[in-house]
Amino acid sequence: MEGVDIVIHLAARAHVMDDQSSDPLAEYRKVNVDGTAAVAEAASEAGVKRLIFLSSIKVNGEQTFETSYTASDTPAPEDAYGISKAEAEKKLKEISDDTGLEPVIIRTPLVYGPGVRANFLSLMSVASCGLPLPFGAITKNRRSLIYIGNLVDILLTATQHPAANGQIFLVRDGTDLSTAKLVHLLRAALGKPARMMPVPPAVLGGLLSLLGKKSMADRLLGSLAIDDQATQDTLEWTQPFSVEDGLKQTVDWYQAMKAKN
Repeated sequence: MEGVDIVIHLAARAHVMDDQSSDPLAEYRKVNVDGTAAVAEAASEAGVKRLIFLSSIKVNGEQTFETSYTASDTPAPEDAYGISKAEAEKKLKEISDDTGLEPVIIRTPLVYGPGVRANFLSLMSVASCGLPLPFGAITKNRRSLIYIGNLVDILLTATQHPAANGQIFLVRDGTDLSTAKLVHLLRAALGKPARMMPVPPAVLGGLLSLLGKKSMADRLLGSLAIDDQATQDTLEWTQPFSVEDGLKQTVDWYQAMKAKN
Protein backbone atom coordinates (compact mmCIF):
# COMPACT_ATOMS: atom_id res chain seq x y z
CA MET A 1 0.00 0.00 0.00
CA GLU A 2 3.01 2.33 -0.15
CA GLY A 3 2.13 5.44 -2.12
CA VAL A 4 -1.61 4.73 -1.90
CA ASP A 5 -3.90 7.51 -0.67
CA ILE A 6 -7.24 5.66 -0.53
CA VAL A 7 -8.22 2.01 -0.04
CA ILE A 8 -11.65 0.58 -0.87
CA HIS A 9 -11.99 -2.69 1.03
CA LEU A 10 -14.57 -4.98 -0.59
CA ALA A 11 -13.27 -8.48 0.17
CA ALA A 12 -15.42 -10.62 2.45
CA ARG A 13 -16.69 -14.09 3.17
CA ALA A 14 -20.29 -13.99 1.95
CA HIS A 15 -23.03 -15.99 0.21
CA VAL A 16 -22.05 -19.28 1.83
CA MET A 17 -25.40 -20.94 1.18
CA ASP A 18 -24.54 -24.42 2.49
CA ASP A 19 -21.92 -23.78 5.16
CA GLN A 20 -20.22 -27.04 6.13
CA SER A 21 -17.89 -25.55 8.77
CA SER A 22 -18.36 -26.62 12.38
CA ASP A 23 -18.25 -22.97 13.54
CA PRO A 24 -19.54 -20.64 10.78
CA LEU A 25 -19.13 -17.49 12.89
CA ALA A 26 -15.45 -18.28 13.48
CA GLU A 27 -14.94 -18.69 9.73
CA TYR A 28 -16.68 -15.39 9.01
CA ARG A 29 -14.57 -13.66 11.66
CA LYS A 30 -11.31 -14.89 10.14
CA VAL A 31 -12.01 -13.05 6.90
CA ASN A 32 -14.47 -10.30 7.75
CA VAL A 33 -13.09 -9.16 11.10
CA ASP A 34 -9.43 -10.24 11.24
CA GLY A 35 -8.98 -9.60 7.53
CA THR A 36 -10.46 -6.11 7.79
CA ALA A 37 -8.24 -5.35 10.78
CA ALA A 38 -5.17 -6.50 8.83
CA VAL A 39 -6.09 -4.28 5.88
CA ALA A 40 -6.72 -1.26 8.13
CA GLU A 41 -3.48 -1.72 10.06
CA ALA A 42 -1.45 -2.11 6.88
CA ALA A 43 -3.14 0.94 5.40
CA SER A 44 -2.37 3.02 8.46
CA GLU A 45 1.28 1.92 8.54
CA ALA A 46 1.64 2.84 4.87
CA GLY A 47 0.19 6.32 5.42
CA VAL A 48 -3.09 5.74 3.62
CA LYS A 49 -5.41 8.66 4.25
CA ARG A 50 -8.87 7.07 3.95
CA LEU A 51 -10.31 3.55 4.00
CA ILE A 52 -13.76 2.84 2.55
CA PHE A 53 -15.26 -0.31 4.05
CA LEU A 54 -18.11 -2.11 2.30
CA SER A 55 -20.35 -3.41 5.07
CA SER A 56 -23.92 -4.74 4.97
CA ILE A 57 -27.41 -3.70 6.01
CA LYS A 58 -27.43 -7.00 7.90
CA VAL A 59 -25.58 -5.08 10.62
CA ASN A 60 -28.90 -3.31 11.24
CA GLY A 61 -30.94 -6.53 11.13
CA GLU A 62 -32.85 -8.82 8.81
CA GLN A 63 -36.27 -7.21 8.43
CA THR A 64 -38.08 -3.88 8.78
CA PHE A 65 -41.69 -3.24 9.70
CA GLU A 66 -43.22 0.23 10.12
CA THR A 67 -39.95 2.18 9.77
CA SER A 68 -36.90 1.90 7.54
CA TYR A 69 -33.38 1.28 8.79
CA THR A 70 -31.14 4.30 9.36
CA ALA A 71 -27.43 4.67 10.08
CA SER A 72 -28.19 5.81 13.65
CA ASP A 73 -30.05 2.60 14.58
CA THR A 74 -28.48 0.35 17.19
CA PRO A 75 -26.91 -2.61 15.35
CA ALA A 76 -28.94 -5.80 15.67
CA PRO A 77 -27.35 -8.42 13.41
CA GLU A 78 -28.91 -11.87 13.51
CA ASP A 79 -26.76 -14.18 11.41
CA ALA A 80 -23.04 -14.97 11.43
CA TYR A 81 -22.33 -12.80 8.41
CA GLY A 82 -24.09 -9.77 9.88
CA ILE A 83 -22.39 -10.25 13.27
CA SER A 84 -18.97 -10.42 11.61
CA LYS A 85 -19.63 -7.25 9.63
CA ALA A 86 -20.75 -5.40 12.79
CA GLU A 87 -17.59 -6.53 14.58
CA ALA A 88 -15.48 -5.44 11.60
CA GLU A 89 -17.01 -1.96 11.76
CA LYS A 90 -16.16 -1.74 15.45
CA LYS A 91 -12.60 -2.94 14.87
CA LEU A 92 -12.14 -0.42 12.08
CA LYS A 93 -13.25 2.41 14.35
CA GLU A 94 -10.84 1.30 17.09
CA ILE A 95 -7.93 1.25 14.65
CA SER A 96 -8.85 4.64 13.20
CA ASP A 97 -9.11 6.16 16.70
CA ASP A 98 -5.58 4.95 17.44
CA THR A 99 -4.00 5.87 14.11
CA GLY A 100 -5.85 8.74 12.46
CA LEU A 101 -6.90 6.65 9.46
CA GLU A 102 -10.14 8.08 8.03
CA PRO A 103 -12.79 5.32 7.93
CA VAL A 104 -15.95 5.45 5.83
CA ILE A 105 -18.49 2.64 6.24
CA ILE A 106 -21.01 1.87 3.49
CA ARG A 107 -23.85 -0.52 4.37
CA THR A 108 -25.63 -2.00 1.37
CA PRO A 109 -28.71 -4.11 0.81
CA LEU A 110 -28.69 -6.79 -1.92
CA VAL A 111 -26.38 -5.68 -4.75
CA TYR A 112 -27.44 -6.64 -8.28
CA GLY A 113 -26.12 -6.08 -11.78
CA PRO A 114 -24.23 -8.01 -14.46
CA GLY A 115 -22.56 -11.01 -12.83
CA VAL A 116 -25.06 -11.22 -9.95
CA ARG A 117 -25.33 -14.60 -8.23
CA ALA A 118 -27.23 -16.26 -5.38
CA ASN A 119 -30.86 -15.28 -4.68
CA PHE A 120 -31.21 -12.57 -7.32
CA LEU A 121 -29.95 -14.85 -10.09
CA SER A 122 -32.42 -17.51 -8.95
CA LEU A 123 -35.29 -15.00 -9.04
CA MET A 124 -34.28 -13.88 -12.52
CA SER A 125 -34.27 -17.48 -13.68
CA VAL A 126 -37.76 -18.01 -12.28
CA ALA A 127 -39.00 -14.78 -13.87
CA SER A 128 -37.62 -15.81 -17.26
CA CYS A 129 -39.61 -19.06 -17.42
CA GLY A 130 -42.82 -17.35 -18.55
CA LEU A 131 -45.06 -19.53 -16.38
CA PRO A 132 -47.60 -17.91 -14.04
CA LEU A 133 -45.98 -17.08 -10.69
CA PRO A 134 -47.73 -16.88 -7.28
CA PHE A 135 -46.47 -13.40 -6.37
CA GLY A 136 -49.34 -11.21 -7.54
CA ALA A 137 -50.62 -10.42 -4.03
CA ILE A 138 -47.22 -9.57 -2.52
CA THR A 139 -47.66 -5.85 -3.03
CA LYS A 140 -47.33 -4.45 0.51
CA ASN A 141 -43.74 -5.37 1.35
CA ARG A 142 -40.79 -3.08 0.54
CA ARG A 143 -37.31 -4.22 -0.40
CA SER A 144 -34.36 -1.89 -0.88
CA LEU A 145 -31.79 -2.96 -3.49
CA ILE A 146 -28.78 -1.28 -5.04
CA TYR A 147 -27.55 -1.56 -8.61
CA ILE A 148 -23.79 -2.03 -8.94
CA GLY A 149 -23.50 1.20 -10.95
CA ASN A 150 -25.02 3.18 -8.08
CA LEU A 151 -22.80 1.40 -5.57
CA VAL A 152 -19.64 2.22 -7.54
CA ASP A 153 -20.73 5.86 -7.75
CA ILE A 154 -21.26 6.20 -3.98
CA LEU A 155 -17.93 4.47 -3.28
CA LEU A 156 -16.12 6.95 -5.52
CA THR A 157 -18.00 9.84 -3.91
CA ALA A 158 -16.95 8.63 -0.46
CA THR A 159 -13.29 8.61 -1.45
CA GLN A 160 -13.27 12.37 -1.95
CA HIS A 161 -16.05 14.04 0.02
CA PRO A 162 -14.70 15.81 3.13
CA ALA A 163 -17.88 15.09 5.13
CA ALA A 164 -17.51 11.32 4.68
CA ASN A 165 -14.75 10.85 7.24
CA GLY A 166 -15.84 8.68 10.17
CA GLN A 167 -19.39 8.27 8.91
CA ILE A 168 -21.69 5.32 8.30
CA PHE A 169 -23.80 5.56 5.16
CA LEU A 170 -26.78 3.45 4.11
CA VAL A 171 -27.30 3.26 0.36
CA ARG A 172 -30.01 2.01 -1.98
CA ASP A 173 -31.55 2.61 -5.38
CA GLY A 174 -33.96 5.50 -5.40
CA THR A 175 -37.07 3.28 -5.24
CA ASP A 176 -38.03 0.39 -2.95
CA LEU A 177 -39.91 -2.48 -4.56
CA SER A 178 -42.52 -4.99 -3.50
CA THR A 179 -41.91 -8.56 -4.62
CA ALA A 180 -44.73 -8.27 -7.15
CA LYS A 181 -43.30 -5.04 -8.56
CA LEU A 182 -39.78 -6.47 -8.79
CA VAL A 183 -40.96 -9.55 -10.69
CA HIS A 184 -43.14 -7.37 -12.91
CA LEU A 185 -40.14 -5.17 -13.81
CA LEU A 186 -37.91 -8.18 -14.38
CA ARG A 187 -40.43 -9.79 -16.70
CA ALA A 188 -40.91 -6.52 -18.57
CA ALA A 189 -37.14 -6.27 -19.09
CA LEU A 190 -37.10 -9.91 -20.19
CA GLY A 191 -39.88 -9.24 -22.69
CA LYS A 192 -42.28 -11.52 -20.82
CA PRO A 193 -45.89 -10.84 -19.73
CA ALA A 194 -46.30 -10.30 -15.98
CA ARG A 195 -48.58 -13.37 -15.48
CA MET A 196 -48.78 -13.43 -11.68
CA MET A 197 -51.45 -15.16 -9.63
CA PRO A 198 -52.71 -13.37 -6.48
CA VAL A 199 -51.97 -16.13 -3.97
CA PRO A 200 -52.51 -14.68 -0.46
CA PRO A 201 -49.12 -14.04 1.22
CA ALA A 202 -50.13 -16.04 4.32
CA VAL A 203 -50.94 -19.06 2.15
CA LEU A 204 -47.72 -18.79 0.15
CA GLY A 205 -45.68 -18.33 3.32
CA GLY A 206 -47.31 -21.35 4.93
CA LEU A 207 -46.64 -23.55 1.91
CA LEU A 208 -42.99 -22.50 1.70
CA SER A 209 -42.53 -23.11 5.43
CA LEU A 210 -44.01 -26.60 5.10
CA LEU A 211 -41.49 -27.27 2.33
CA GLY A 212 -38.63 -26.20 4.59
CA LYS A 213 -38.21 -22.86 2.77
CA LYS A 214 -38.95 -20.43 5.60
CA SER A 215 -35.93 -18.25 4.82
CA MET A 216 -37.16 -17.96 1.22
CA ALA A 217 -40.61 -17.02 2.47
CA ASP A 218 -39.12 -14.31 4.69
CA ARG A 219 -37.27 -12.79 1.73
CA LEU A 220 -40.26 -12.93 -0.62
CA LEU A 221 -42.87 -11.72 1.85
CA GLY A 222 -40.98 -9.53 4.30
CA SER A 223 -39.62 -6.00 4.07
CA LEU A 224 -36.09 -4.69 4.33
CA ALA A 225 -36.22 -0.97 3.65
CA ILE A 226 -33.47 1.62 3.98
CA ASP A 227 -33.73 5.34 4.67
CA ASP A 228 -30.79 6.90 2.80
CA GLN A 229 -31.78 10.55 3.16
CA ALA A 230 -28.83 11.26 5.47
CA THR A 231 -26.47 9.81 2.86
CA GLN A 232 -27.90 12.02 0.14
CA ASP A 233 -27.78 15.12 2.34
CA THR A 234 -24.28 14.58 3.75
CA LEU A 235 -22.60 13.57 0.51
CA GLU A 236 -24.80 15.69 -1.77
CA TRP A 237 -25.41 12.50 -3.71
CA THR A 238 -28.18 11.14 -5.89
CA GLN A 239 -28.32 7.79 -7.65
CA PRO A 240 -27.15 8.10 -11.27
CA PHE A 241 -29.11 4.99 -12.35
CA SER A 242 -32.80 4.25 -11.87
CA VAL A 243 -34.11 0.83 -10.85
CA GLU A 244 -35.31 0.33 -14.42
CA ASP A 245 -31.82 1.16 -15.75
CA GLY A 246 -30.20 -1.30 -13.36
CA LEU A 247 -32.64 -4.11 -14.07
CA LYS A 248 -32.27 -3.66 -17.83
CA GLN A 249 -28.48 -3.89 -17.63
CA THR A 250 -28.77 -6.98 -15.42
CA VAL A 251 -31.30 -8.68 -17.68
CA ASP A 252 -29.21 -7.88 -20.79
CA TRP A 253 -26.24 -9.62 -19.16
CA TYR A 254 -28.42 -12.56 -18.11
CA GLN A 255 -29.83 -13.08 -21.58
CA ALA A 256 -26.38 -12.85 -23.17
CA MET A 257 -25.08 -15.41 -20.67
CA LYS A 258 -27.96 -17.80 -21.41
CA ALA A 259 -27.45 -17.40 -25.15
CA LYS A 260 -23.79 -18.41 -24.81
CA ASN A 261 -24.72 -21.48 -22.81
